[in-house]
Amino acid sequence: MATLALDQASTAETPRTSRFDYKPHPLAKLLFAALLVGGMAYAGWSVLADTRGVGEEMALGVFAFLALALLIALGFEFVNGFHDTANAVATVIYTNSMPAHFAVVWSGFFNFLGVMFSSGAVAYSIITLLPVDLILNVGSASGFAMIFALLLAAVLWNLATWYVGLPNSSSHTLIGSVLGVGFANQLLQAGSRGGTAGVDWSQAQKVLTGLWMAPLIGFGAALLLLFVMRMLVRRPELYKAPDGDAPPPRGVRALLIFTCTAVSFSHGSNDGQKGMGLIMLILIGCAPTAYALNRTLPTSATPAFVQTANTATAAFDARSGGIDMPADQARTTLTSALQQRRTDNPLVYAALDSLSTDLTQRVASYGSLSKVPAEATSNVRNDMYLVLDTTKLATKKPDGFRPDELKAIKDYQSSLEAGTRFIPLWVKVVVAIALGLGTMIGWKRIVVTVGERIGKQHMTYGMGATAELVAAATILSADRFGLPVSTTHILSSGVAGAAVANGQGLQKRTIAQLAAAWLLTLPAAMLLSGGLYWLMLNAVRFFQLG
Repeated sequence: MATLALDQASTAETPRTSRFDYKPHPLAKLLFAALLVGGMAYAGWSVLADTRGVGEEMALGVFAFLALALLIALGFEFVNGFHDTANAVATVIYTNSMPAHFAVVWSGFFNFLGVMFSSGAVAYSIITLLPVDLILNVGSASGFAMIFALLLAAVLWNLATWYVGLPNSSSHTLIGSVLGVGFANQLLQAGSRGGTAGVDWSQAQKVLTGLWMAPLIGFGAALLLLFVMRMLVRRPELYKAPDGDAPPPRGVRALLIFTCTAVSFSHGSNDGQKGMGLIMLILIGCAPTAYALNRTLPTSATPAFVQTANTATAAFDARSGGIDMPADQARTTLTSALQQRRTDNPLVYAALDSLSTDLTQRVASYGSLSKVPAEATSNVRNDMYLVLDTTKLATKKPDGFRPDELKAIKDYQSSLEAGTRFIPLWVKVVVAIALGLGTMIGWKRIVVTVGERIGKQHMTYGMGATAELVAAATILSADRFGLPVSTTHILSSGVAGAAVANGQGLQKRTIAQLAAAWLLTLPAAMLLSGGLYWLMLNAVRFFQLG
């Protein structure tokens, strides 16, 4: 394969050592190709089965368009895999705990498992950064231009930083791409609203806080942990460079393999979800009947949904000031409230009361989400989205609600999320395959940077273990709260912190390059995605006029 050949050639610019002198067996290449093709075939078959199962016939052109979009989205996860693999395997390779070729396969397998056991919370925290009008009209020309622009921008920046061997954050890149599309979309909108109205900056602040804190957490925690380790564990061999190609003591080796496994699993559980969220947007745009609503929810869930909705609606009605509002006006009011990030208005509560009542009556009349007819699917999904995100915005300051009202609204939000924010099993499987296989390609460039170019001396067993323990714990904690964080930032800064704690110096040139990549990624990704979005949107308009 050309990619494997590129992988072998990629070390020409970096010092070659015996640890990298391995050529994959031809059968391994064949298995790799079979998994890749099989994953894409499984995705295509699943889409056809899901759409036919709800009576949605897809035109050949739409199916081809969907296939291209899925290919790019899975390509992002594939690039994410080989870009971020170094964060898990550099330590075990440079401490001689595992052979390089075995380490990347091991890491790929646990990346796969991490994706399969992920919660899905991170996937939708990324999507909520997008402008409201693009999410509600994801099947429009502007919606598809948004998806293609942010995916292509993320892939291009990841490939560029990989090519020069910089451990760049895929999370950082994707979030910058999302923000760039949102900002460009609003600048292109006619009207009085400013450019920042197209971006949910409150959600962006939450997400970006995790990203800028990651290097500080990685550096400080690894520094402290290794200091404590040196005081409590008096084994000199832990704090010295390995002797040639000799493996570490058995217990130390087990610890290093465990930390490599933990980082691989946590990386899959967090980073894999970013591709899932984008794939769901693509599916909703191309096949709304099958994917806009969670049709796997049983009919028995409907009475509970109606009950929680009625209880929450009563709380909205109490704050509506007696205003009576038709459903169409309610949709416009809630869309405006989300764009302006303001809900402290009786009109907004009147809109919530009206739209929630109308939505509940429709769902109750259908009997379950699985029975919502095709022509009503988009409206039901959009109404659920508007009510869900407006109530989340309204309850950010819960002081205005009684405890029982707040509980009722939270239960209502959970019901709405169950109906709209879901990940089909096949999406998890194909993302897991893409990320897992990506870990086995192109990893050497970044491994050399992490293993040789951060500290001035060779990585020790203690340095590798502390850096990876910190990375795994931080990422798993972030996954628990639905926050996207950067595996790259945490691990590379953890290696730097451990190097300082071990009495080594840092290579200033590499640290400066890492800092530059960290600072430039957000604006560069924003410019790339915003520019691509503008080009694609204008191209679509040109052909429509022609």
